Amino acid sequence: MEMLNDEYYMRLALQLAEKAIGQTGINPVVGCVIVKEGRIVGLGAHLQRGSHHAEVHALLMAGKEAEGATAYVTLEPCSHFGRTPPCADRLIAEKVGRVVVACTDPNPQVAGTGVERLRSHGIRVDVGVLEREARALNEMFNKFIVSGLPFVTLKSATTLDGKIAAKTGDSKWISGESSRARVHMLRHRHQAIMVGVDTVIADDPLLTARLELEAIQPVRLVVDSKLRIPLESRLVKDTSAKTIVLTTNQASIEQMLRLNALGVEVIKCSDGPQVDLRKAMAILTEREIGSILLEGGGKLNGAMLSAGLVDKVVLFLAPKIVGGAGAPGAFVLDGFERMADAIALERIDIERVGDDCCITGYPSPGRRQEACSPES
Repeated sequence: MEMLNDEYYMRLALQLAEKAIGQTGINPVVGCVIVKEGRIVGLGAHLQRGSHHAEVHALLMAGKEAEGATAYVTLEPCSHFGRTPPCADRLIAEKVGRVVVACTDPNPQVAGTGVERLRSHGIRVDVGVLEREARALNEMFNKFIVSGLPFVTLKSATTLDGKIAAKTGDSKWISGESSRARVHMLRHRHQAIMVGVDTVIADDPLLTARLELEAIQPVRLVVDSKLRIPLESRLVKDTSAKTIVLTTNQASIEQMLRLNALGVEVIKCSDGPQVDLRKAMAILTEREIGSILLEGGGKLNGAMLSAGLVDKVVLFLAPKIVGGAGAPGAFVLDGFERMADAIALERIDIERVGDDCCITGYPSPGRRQEACSPES
């Protein structure tokens, strides 16, 4: 049985925050629990960018009980005016007696100033309770706010021999129903989904988050250097989510105008023959897309990995062997001369999902090549 201590209440705050992943845009997810005299008197989570932060929701629930209480917050209370007033000031005004913080905010506008502001007003602040869990919860926000680039999760489903389709191109279905349900939740938790145009031509995917209940739909991104995306494809015709095509200055103006007329935004990301993936990421940052689920074919997956633009890999390994020299693989790379030079994954987690095996890891920053041509 779990002990009643700081970790007990912070774990509850983390659970509140976790449920809002996918709802806050480029903002972090945050949970807050307010406790007084052994009773939980306030609960809150940040639910939407521009709305009340977690601390405010919890303080509103606590009311007068907030005075002298302890507030457990998964991320350092903000100290600056953004779309909402500083949470640190609100905690001070409500005369909270103690604040327990899981981790400080990597945002340069905060970065410890919220903690110092609370302490300067005589409030006891303890930092570091379940810090590792709290940082992992906001890995997308942390990457975006520090680097100014989207957090990219590469997801793929392969057979035991590393194939993402049979030699005929048939790919339905490699993974099982449980894995596919997990993927739809991953889509819901990211702001955008990215594929190459070859995937669109071969599979005509819809690229939406299809869950039991209504889900927030991510933006759909297509890497397409020559604007070969069919006008009759579902990504063009379906209006349930926004579609953006990333192309080059060499693409057909006429095709771009046709796509624009059908509601598809076209962004030019290169003067050369191939989409500049780094430039594309920078442009998407300007459009406040802070997280991307990459569901590309082997060429795009390989190009993104080689460019050092993949932050996390989620691989569903199905207990099947399809064979075939012409069957496509999940990663198309120039290849390494030595095994020691291979792109290695760190912080590995292995989980069984139905009959499949889900392997999650983070590419080692020391094992990345220069960019190569993407799927186009």
